[in-house]
Amino acid sequence: MDTQQVLEQARDAITVRRVFGEPYEHDGLTIIPAARVQGGVGGGTGEGDQGKGTGGGYGVNAKPLGAFVIREGDVVWRPAVDVNRMILGGQIVAIVALLTLRTLLKLRAKVATV
Repeated sequence: MDTQQVLEQARDAITVRRVFGEPYEHDGLTIIPAARVQGGVGGGTGEGDQGKGTGGGYGVNAKPLGAFVIREGDVVWRPAVDVNRMILGGQIVAIVALLTLRTLLKLRAKVATV
């Protein structure tokens, strides 16, 4: 696979169709899903003792953001909820609270012995 083919595949993979999905319609309600899409492309050629070489690649990262909900002409944005991010945030808050509590208890014990 040459570098030009990699670039063409990356261009096809990173499109607006990946950001806004196909609308769903049911009983007068239309839902248009939206996502954040990022991508990158790289390639190169070179010569060495073994001969010539070429290579390339691309990567795409997509994350759901939410959906536009259209009902009777009114458009409402409904954000996607990232439960994993919420759990991680809760864990970080709990760790900071425990470390703060430990420091306060050590300080209190030190003051009591003085």
